[in-house]
Amino acid sequence: MSVVGFDIGNENCVIAVSRQRGIDVLLNEESQRETPAVICFGEKQRFLGSAGAASATMNPRSTISQVKRLIGRNYGDPDVQKDLEMLPFETSPALDGSILVHVKYLGETHTFTPVQIMAMLFAHLRDVAEKNLGAPFSDCVIGIPSYFTDLQRRLYSNAAAIAGLKPLRLMHDCTATALSYGIYKADISNKGPIYVAFVDIGHCDTQVSIVSFEPGHMSMMSHTFDSDLGGRDFDELLFSHFVAEFKKNYDIDVNSNVKASIRLRAACEKLKKVLSANLEAPLNIECLMDEKDVKGFIKREEFEKLAAGLLERISVPCTRALADAGLTVGRIHSVELVGSGSRIPAITRLLASVFKKEPSRKLNASECVARGCALQCAMLSPVFRVREYEVQDSSPFSIGFSSDAGPISLGSHNVLFPKGQHIPSTKVLSFHRNSLFHLEAFYTNLDDLPPGMSPKIGCFTIGPVEGSNNSNSNVRIKVRVQLNLNGIVTVESATLVEDNIDEQIPRRDATHSNTENMETEFVDFSHYECDVSRKVRSTRRIDIPVSEHIYGGMTKAELSKAQQRELQLAQQDKNMEQAKNEKNALESYVYEMRNKLFNTYRSFASDQEREGIFSSLQQTEEWLYEDGDDETESAYASKLDDLKKLVDPVINRYEDEEARAQAKKHLLKRISYGDSISPQIRASILEECDRAEQWLTETSQQQELLPKNTDPLLWSSEIRTREDDFDKTCQRILGQPVSSHTHSGDSEEPNHHNSTDNHS
Repeated sequence: MSVVGFDIGNENCVIAVSRQRGIDVLLNEESQRETPAVICFGEKQRFLGSAGAASATMNPRSTISQVKRLIGRNYGDPDVQKDLEMLPFETSPALDGSILVHVKYLGETHTFTPVQIMAMLFAHLRDVAEKNLGAPFSDCVIGIPSYFTDLQRRLYSNAAAIAGLKPLRLMHDCTATALSYGIYKADISNKGPIYVAFVDIGHCDTQVSIVSFEPGHMSMMSHTFDSDLGGRDFDELLFSHFVAEFKKNYDIDVNSNVKASIRLRAACEKLKKVLSANLEAPLNIECLMDEKDVKGFIKREEFEKLAAGLLERISVPCTRALADAGLTVGRIHSVELVGSGSRIPAITRLLASVFKKEPSRKLNASECVARGCALQCAMLSPVFRVREYEVQDSSPFSIGFSSDAGPISLGSHNVLFPKGQHIPSTKVLSFHRNSLFHLEAFYTNLDDLPPGMSPKIGCFTIGPVEGSNNSNSNVRIKVRVQLNLNGIVTVESATLVEDNIDEQIPRRDATHSNTENMETEFVDFSHYECDVSRKVRSTRRIDIPVSEHIYGGMTKAELSKAQQRELQLAQQDKNMEQAKNEKNALESYVYEMRNKLFNTYRSFASDQEREGIFSSLQQTEEWLYEDGDDETESAYASKLDDLKKLVDPVINRYEDEEARAQAKKHLLKRISYGDSISPQIRASILEECDRAEQWLTETSQQQELLPKNTDPLLWSSEIRTREDDFDKTCQRILGQPVSSHTHSGDSEEPNHHNSTDNHS
């Protein structure tokens, strides 16, 4: 059994698997280690991953890429609009302000949410993994950016569920990278922690984390990011530069042509990679648009001047990560640079100036997140035994709660889970209520969130409350709130605690104490009482129902509907693939039989048969390239069956000629065994041998008189049947079983050996 880790990048995805021998990165259908994060909708089926990327240029309007950027985002967000301007597919706002994607499929316009598109990608990656593993699976760990909000994390989990996956954890990218680094690092001493900075520059974002490593333990000290700074921004600089240059030199506006824009962006990405290893690089594109070939040229120095503003932005999350971790540059042991956008030499020089040491590239820049996720999945799975290694992650945001009566006073800034809080973490809130009430969860510091993200998380309804009307009772409601392993806020449970009392003594009502297995117990001071305290006589606990409403989240009904729709789409893809396979089988059969009919099978078919078969093959070929170009699986299968009915008799004659010779040889060999039979039964056996030999001689002579292009008078199956009858008769005469491969005289040898063994 295997457990899987997924790194879902903005441009490419990587699948890693934990096996007994270690961590492997799986290859896709094109034997590539990275799978494009692309979904293309054709006329009748979807093309996913590599197939989708191959179809992108031909069908740009129905090709969806970079969907990771759209999960949980608001359509009106200026940053979202900036992203959508670079993407060729059609979008519109939903009623709740989220994003809808429109594509042409099955002859009409279909609408999908980014979650549904992401689920299609997850389903494809699951299929790739299952083909490699040879078995189905569901347990996995999925890498996510640290800047994902509660809503985005929930929607990622929903997308995985739609695809039939069961995420054991959503793991921050830098946490996964740190795990794949730290678990194998053997030079960590017991003298104290070492601090390592991880800088992950991806296709669309930059993430920085400071991690503390000790033997058998790692702890995330800070998560910082720039959610709009990645490798594609450097590509876009080159794209804008050459758009202006081509407009000046060739009088063409690349921005006005979708296909030309896609081709130029792809060329600029390749050019950036060339500049990483060379001081200058040319750009040549044939027939970019208006039947014009274009040429360009740029030096690395010029490129770095264009990118100066972007390079300066990279230092911001680095210095903020150090500040959040409370460390100086001098305490950083090393800097690990990863990510698909990290190969630009100027970035390496910038990080060296920020951290006062040269960045290291010990990890595989593209695979480290997937490997770390696979390791974590193995650690969480009960199937694998992994050496003890503690992974302590932290929350990148501060989270607060408020009740119907206003903010819940929880100390400084009313924060329940402060930024940097270890996850998972559980806290308990106590309320003096006797009726239904609501709790609101929200992010307390907007500056920590990515631009354009809402601070609202969700509303949790506690109740209805069914308590006692006894005036001599003290009623409290304890609400257990968790920031779980995925960084998602949930209300785990609510319990009504009713203390029945009989004697009054002075006391303070509000308490602030530590509770077993919980971090802190807080009290809602909006219903503060300070008159009296009563001696507890008996306590009753009642579970209270809890319901949640996540702003922008999916309901159970929506999730179920999305799962059904994905199953329908997958079945349509399967039907189309099966139809293609049947069509290919029919086409191959036509070509193969036409060739063999005039070569291998020529002497086994009459002239009339050859003409009839050839005519049918010709008609089938014409049908394939005309009316039958786009037919159903059953139509192709029916055509193939019709051809086989004509051709199979010829094939049977051809195959039976060789089989008949072998059967005759074998029967003659069996008949010759009669020469070694004991004298007592020799006469009876010889009579059977003569009878069988006479039958074979007579039927063989009659068969040799027939031409090859007619059905045989003597089939190989008849000879085998005659041989079986001969064996049964001989066995009956001998009174003991006879092996089909040894004569009767040898059958007594095993008994002789057995008696010798027993005697000894």
